[in-house]
Amino acid sequence: MKCSFTFIVALFVSLLAIQVQAQTQRNCSANEVRERLLAENPWLAEAWEEIEHQTAHFIASGAAEQSRAVITIPTVYHVVYRTSTENITDSQIASQMTVLNADFRKLNADWTNTPSVFQSYVADCEIEFCMAQRDPTNNATTGITRKYVNKTSWGTNDDVKKSSKGGVDPWSAANYLNIWVCNIGGGILGYAQFPGGPSSTDGVVIDYRYLGTEGTATYPFNKGRTATHEVGHWLNLYHIWGDATCGSDLVSDTPTHNTANYGCPTYPHYSTCSGSPVEMTMNFMDYTDDACMYMFSTGQKNRMRAVLESGGYRYSLQSSQGCVPVGGGGSCGTPTGLNTTGITNTSATCNWTAVSGGSTYNLQWKLNSGSTWTTVSGITSTTYTLSGLTAGTTYNYQVQAVCSGTSGTYSSPVSFTTTGGSCTDTYENNNTKTKAKSIAANTTINAKIGTNTDVDWFKFSNTSSQKHIKVTLTNLPADYDMQLVSSSGTVLATSENEGTTDEQIIYNNGSVKTYYIKIYGWNGAYSNTACYALTPSISSSTWRTSGEIEEMKPAALPVLTELSVSPNPVSNGQVNVNVQLLETEINATIDIIDLTGRALVSQRQLLTKGNSKITMDVSHLPAGIYMVRVADGTTSRMTRLVVSQ
Repeated sequence: MKCSFTFIVALFVSLLAIQVQAQTQRNCSANEVRERLLAENPWLAEAWEEIEHQTAHFIASGAAEQSRAVITIPTVYHVVYRTSTENITDSQIASQMTVLNADFRKLNADWTNTPSVFQSYVADCEIEFCMAQRDPTNNATTGITRKYVNKTSWGTNDDVKKSSKGGVDPWSAANYLNIWVCNIGGGILGYAQFPGGPSSTDGVVIDYRYLGTEGTATYPFNKGRTATHEVGHWLNLYHIWGDATCGSDLVSDTPTHNTANYGCPTYPHYSTCSGSPVEMTMNFMDYTDDACMYMFSTGQKNRMRAVLESGGYRYSLQSSQGCVPVGGGGSCGTPTGLNTTGITNTSATCNWTAVSGGSTYNLQWKLNSGSTWTTVSGITSTTYTLSGLTAGTTYNYQVQAVCSGTSGTYSSPVSFTTTGGSCTDTYENNNTKTKAKSIAANTTINAKIGTNTDVDWFKFSNTSSQKHIKVTLTNLPADYDMQLVSSSGTVLATSENEGTTDEQIIYNNGSVKTYYIKIYGWNGAYSNTACYALTPSISSSTWRTSGEIEEMKPAALPVLTELSVSPNPVSNGQVNVNVQLLETEINATIDIIDLTGRALVSQRQLLTKGNSKITMDVSHLPAGIYMVRVADGTTSRMTRLVVSQ
């Protein structure tokens, strides 16, 4: 949903407290906690604003879209009790850990209850939790502390987190997730501290009656989702309704809610906010019963990952040894997020994401056409520069983490091509659709447009589990353009950027079949020495273009005097986007987006003065209301499209 900066400032000075009224529904009593925290720590407003800026940069940079390693968070439970009932069992805590790991990895069986309109949004957050194996002084631990205190209830003033008040001090917030379990009182289920707050009170508090799935866990909050919700806050998520009527949760792919939902709302539950979207009542950050919340969205995943990645407030958790048993051992993850920067004729910098517990890394590299790997061992950072390479040559590399002397598995190899030199095109003759050469998805190939009449055709397939398509054309030596074409010959999307600007096509929710890519030179452009790089990518998550839905402003794109679509409604699978320009030309991106801002079809095009008609394929889109957006990089204009098929 659209973000409001004014709302950010107000929202970022809060903790969450969930309260049960008549033991049947959740409710929020955050205001007094929020006011107290800010009054005690005036610097929090600035700290939270800094975190939000880092989060926005992480998402805007595209880093959120890269495949990343699973992050495991060491967790300690502090059970503070007065009665034997409040002193919950190890088994009940273990049941909560099972729920957390299922919910944050999309392994909970009930996520499949998500309505079809939202199923593509459901995210595997790639976040896991382990019981701490060592304490802050490197002594072995079960990850559970227990303390008897003759106190009836603790409230929300954080006394349970302070030994000076009878509670238990947190273990280092830089290395552990602290969860206190106690009798909060007042019908409150739990509350959490957002990133950036005082380390002396960092963590989550859960009432003993609402933790886990057994023992004292009380219906309708007996499925462990209170902790899932609270840990979401601890990782920088806000209520889906934004704590205001039609407010913002700072996430682009969650629909706008009127307010909190309770119980188990019947689907579809429509908002009366602008656009009347269907509410995502099954989201973990709503207030529904445990049995009726079962998903995080991709946008929420990106916010949580932002605070855990490099530069994020909770990044230190990735290097925590809390999950490593005393004396060594333990597993070692596989590096992901491999990408190559600083490519020259003779060198390239390899980058990857840190592995939790990884002390050093080994990197292997070789010629793409070769079979012998060269190994570089003992790398102490997550970047390494290869030198002495050959110009215009494609190389592969893979990375392995080493944790406490134990080596993990190597990542999947990735490739890059050095600049300069000449290259050999091994895909000719492929100058017609019937001669298209098969290439694998999620790999990069290099070929060239060798003459002024040369055209290259390739084909690849998506799968039922990875149906979303993105095709990129980079390292262009001349002005090349690209089309995505169906097996029947229909042009599904076109990218026609000017000059050597990269080309990109996004085609989400594609039918499972073979797709064709056509590459050609603009006005006979070619290079008989330099190759381009082509990458067809498929994913289980929708590919996104930058930006969110904005209100259409009459002053936007003043050179565009007409924007319309026809037919509208459309039922025959193709729609024409009609534009009229006053100026000579603009480089435009034309997107078909849903009402949450996701780009489902996207193509880039050079629009010239006068009337232009761009045909876009919508045969794969379900019936519904969409927006067609034309943008030139700084401003945009939109119009509504109805798909009735």
